[in-house]
Amino acid sequence: MISTFLIAVALAMDAFSVSMTKGFTQKNLTNSQILYYGLFFGGFQAFMPILGYFCGNVIAHIVESLAPIVGFVLLLAIGFNMIRESLSGENEQVTDHFSFREVTLLAIATSIDAFAVGITIALINDPILISSAIIGVVTFMFSILGIFIGKKLGNYVGDKFQIIGGVILILIGIKILLGL
Repeated sequence: MISTFLIAVALAMDAFSVSMTKGFTQKNLTNSQILYYGLFFGGFQAFMPILGYFCGNVIAHIVESLAPIVGFVLLLAIGFNMIRESLSGENEQVTDHFSFREVTLLAIATSIDAFAVGITIALINDPILISSAIIGVVTFMFSILGIFIGKKLGNYVGDKFQIIGGVILILIGIKILLGL
């Protein structure tokens, strides 16, 4: 159980970082929008191990080789878009715009590594539903916490976090691509 919790915390770190970025770039997130971030990030982190568990070794080598590239491309595109909006002055209109499409893409990008964890869980014969639930709940909590921390930081530093947020997303994408 302790190892599952530690795996959950490790998997939640990307979602936490992205959530923190959204907290300091989207100043007027409502409580329901914050809840959506937590539900999407936690939900995808809970679902991907189950998918990996049942897909097992059949497609494991294909997904494992493509997962870092997909995560990198998604985070790179979103990060560059945030930087572009900030530098072009669009961030006044876009900063507070909530998008289910963006939340979904971010949730997918940060949860792809959980698929490989599901394969591992299958190989060591651990119960997938308990492990998956722990991973999802931990990610949910870290995502909500990340947004609130990001909002506090954003209040102190101001609008420059749009650029910093974009750079953070790009760096997370590079980390995923390099397997660090």
